[in-house]
Amino acid sequence: MRMGPGGLPETGVSTYPPVFVVDSQASNLHLPVQRKTKWARDGQRFLLLLVGLTVIGLLVEGFLIINLYQRTQGFSSGNRLCNVSSPSLSSQQNTLMSQVGSIGRVVGENDIERGVKEGEASKPFAHLLGASNYSGQDDIVQWVNEGEASVHNMLYQNGRLRIQKAGHYYLYSKVQLIALNECKLIQHKVMKSTTAYGLPIELMQSKSNRCRASKHGEHGEELWSSFLAGIFQLKNGDEIFVKVENIQDMRPGPTENFMGAFMVSP
Repeated sequence: MRMGPGGLPETGVSTYPPVFVVDSQASNLHLPVQRKTKWARDGQRFLLLLVGLTVIGLLVEGFLIINLYQRTQGFSSGNRLCNVSSPSLSSQQNTLMSQVGSIGRVVGENDIERGVKEGEASKPFAHLLGASNYSGQDDIVQWVNEGEASVHNMLYQNGRLRIQKAGHYYLYSKVQLIALNECKLIQHKVMKSTTAYGLPIELMQSKSNRCRASKHGEHGEELWSSFLAGIFQLKNGDEIFVKVENIQDMRPGPTENFMGAFMVSP
């Protein structure tokens, strides 16, 4: 029998490699597992950081909302006009206008009239009434600043109300249209012009299709009303105005059409 290298017999049959050779190669397989575990831990920490930042952001946002709500709650609870949440139909308009009444009852009687009488600086406000010639350029509604209408620490010109003191303002507008056609699309908008942007910005819009409830002339004149209201942050120099599509169908007169604004907080 022939002997091969290392004293092993040459039988013609392949032999398995020594055990220590296999073990030396397998010992290097643990390094990728350790590297993967490290990346997984770093990823978990990053996700936990993102979740924590999200929770903090939600808490801050909730605090700001609650703070603004608390600042406006006391003012709106004492102002009856703020409680109007939907347009009044023709059968409810007398009730609405009895609440509006004179300008002293419309906007902050306790806050404004007392401040004027005592010589203190009162918050800006305005209450404008519908004009007999209500149609202006580009469907901008024109208003009357006389009689029961009033403007304090604000400016009015050519259908536009100019802000002179920055702050949060409660804006409102009501218009009434005569139902001349069977059905009509009514668009009532409150717009803002600002020096920071070249085009008018839409703040509020009421858009609805209205159809007559009865035939023409069967129950007299039928009226459609639209009311918009909301709180917005305005800057010095901003201008507020109202636009109505088919403005020629508006019912003229100061009792059914009005626009106003008053400061809620600086």
